[in-house]
This record gives sequence, structure tokens and C-alpha cells, in this order.
Amino acid sequence: MASAPLRAASFSPAEVQQRLEAGACWVRCGARLYDLTGFLRQHPGGEQLLRARAGQDVRADLDGPPHRHSANARRWLEQYYVGELQGDPQGSVENGAAAFANTQKTDPEMEPKLKVVDWDKDLVDWQKPLLWQVGHLGEKYDEWVHQPVTRPIRLFYSDFIESLSKTAWYSVPVIWMPLMLYLSWSHYRTLAQGNVRLFTTFTTEYSVAMPESVFPGLFVLGMLLWSLIEYLIHRFLFHMKPPGDSYYLIMLHFILHGQHHKAPFDESRLVFPPVPASLVIAFFYAVLQLLLPEAVGGTVFSGGLLGYVLYDMTHYYLHFGSPHKGSYLYNMKAHHVKHHFAHQKSGEDQPTLPASLVCSSIYQTATIKPLPRTRHCSGYWGYRGSKANLGSTSYSLVCV
Repeated sequence: MASAPLRAASFSPAEVQQRLEAGACWVRCGARLYDLTGFLRQHPGGEQLLRARAGQDVRADLDGPPHRHSANARRWLEQYYVGELQGDPQGSVENGAAAFANTQKTDPEMEPKLKVVDWDKDLVDWQKPLLWQVGHLGEKYDEWVHQPVTRPIRLFYSDFIESLSKTAWYSVPVIWMPLMLYLSWSHYRTLAQGNVRLFTTFTTEYSVAMPESVFPGLFVLGMLLWSLIEYLIHRFLFHMKPPGDSYYLIMLHFILHGQHHKAPFDESRLVFPPVPASLVIAFFYAVLQLLLPEAVGGTVFSGGLLGYVLYDMTHYYLHFGSPHKGSYLYNMKAHHVKHHFAHQKSGEDQPTLPASLVCSSIYQTATIKPLPRTRHCSGYWGYRGSKANLGSTSYSLVCV
């Protein structure tokens, strides 16, 4: 993402109209213009909500109803700043049925929240790898890492090591689905031979036969086990707050998960890269092989591997997909994007599998009270949570 220009560009209403007619999605806050074309797929409320506001002043939408946008959402908006509208900002620019609404001049109270992003004055040097810098942020790291930006991140000096830390989304199914299918077929054949027994390490008298009919149950158990492990890791490891005086723990947090919250739409870092993933996957496979008979542990592992693939694919879709309004994935996307912009520090994310939903529901039930759906809302639910868990006495899961 390029730095904001030192001198703001200036656009006439006619120039803005030309860009709107060409398919761009520009909005304004007073006289300040923003090109949100690149954000359309990422918007939690869906592309159509932004398209409907193309050419309009969105200050009222930022302040609500149905909700007041978070400080992070406002900072995010500034990364799309392109310049100033010439002439009277109370004028109008037509975009089909949509038009610039008559509005007052920029509200002075809005000025502190609408600042141009100055990359040169950030706490880190974006021209250098970030991993070796974040540890020096100390107590400022926690606030900095939870202020998302829309630009790619570089972690390492070495181009080779850097390439291993990134991957395309399709590498996950291409690499791991064949392995999952092979292991499932192999271990099913072993179970079908009828000589696999459980607990033989401890006793032969009370060992349990494991026929091929248990294969589906073991496979589903693996998926549920992965779902539970992912939830616990995400909640208690990924969202730990590293001590401000620990350089290496801050680095560890950033490389594990902090980088994703800093740049949530860096598509090369949305799924687990194959090389580090292979180390983690091999570890879990070895543990299961030590604890269970080979065919039993392998079947459970295969189910867990499929659960991981589904999780990563769903996670990518929640960032770049455009689910239909009112659908389950639509609500999942709203929840997940809110996790990135409004209550990142709570450690609560949107899981993908039924068991994760159960775990998440237990946490939500204890801390969050649903509010009635509002007719002004684009389909998201409002919530009210406790200050201790969410850092705010109230918030809304509505269109960031």
C-alpha cells in the first residue's frame, strides 16, 4: 500500500462522476474522498452495501445508526484516502440513483479520527522486515498490533525464508487433501483386516476389537478433536498478551498470529504455509501413533487433517468471499471481521466446525447477550458484552 501523498490531490465533481461511471466505488467524508474499490470484497456487510453508497457522504454511516464504527475501522478507511473534492462539499455528484447527499462541512469532532496514514511516522519501518522490529515496541506492541492495516507484511531479510512464510490459499487442499485421502484409505484397509485391538499395551484380556465399522466414528472424532484444539490454541495462545519487557515473546506472538491481525487482508498469509504446517502436522501424527494403534491413530489423524483443511479454506473465504446476505457464512463473516476490528483482544474467533461452534457458544453465552435485530441493520446482530471480557460495555456486530 503506497504512502498517502504529501499534497492532497483535488478532484472535481465531474472527475469523481467519471470514476463512478467506470465502476469505481468512491465515497466521501465531507470533502475527503476515498476509493473503496479494493475493499469491496472484504467489507463484512457485502459488496452491495458499499456499492449503494458510492458517491455519497458516509459520515452518518460511520456514526450510526445502526452502530458507531470502531476506531480501527476509521483508521482503516484512511488508507483508502485519495484526495479532496473541489468546490462546496454540500454539492452533489450523481451515480445512477445514488448521489452525494447534502451535508454540513466536516465536523471538527471528526478531524482527530480522520487522519491520513503516515507510514513514515509509524512505530516500525515498513521498508524493513517487521519480525526483528516488533520486539522493541515493548508495551506499545499490544496496541500497535491490533490496529490493522491494508498492506502486505515482510517478516524476514532472507528471500528464501520469507517465501516459506507465505503461500497461496490453494496450496492447502492441493497438498493435504491427497495425504488425507491416502491415509484414510490405507488405515481403513488395515481396520478391515479385523486384527486391530485397542488397549493391548495395557491388557490383553480386556482389549477392545476395532472393526472397520468404527472408521466413520474415528474419522469424525478426529475432526472434532482438531476443532477443539484449534479453539483452545486460538483463544489461549494466539491471543495471549506477551509481556512488554520480553523481546522474544513479542516476536513469537507476532509470527504466530500477530502478523495476521496487523494485516488481516494480506492474502499470502491467510492460510498456514506448507513447510511450517508440515512440522506441526508431523508432531500430531507422531503423538497419535504413540498413544493409539497405528490404524486407530491414523484414522483420527485423517479426520483432523480434513478438519484443518476445511478450517483454513473457510478462514480464507471469510476474508475474501461475498456470502449471500442472511446466510450462515454471511453471519460468520460479520463475526470474524468484528474479531479483527473491534474485539480482537478477547481471543474469541469464529470457528468453522460444529464442535468449535459449541465451544464458542459456551463462551458467548457466558459473556454476550443478544439484542433484537434492527430494521436499519444490514443483517448483522447487535451484542452487548461485559467490560472485563470485551473491553466495552456494548458493541454491535454490524457492518464495519
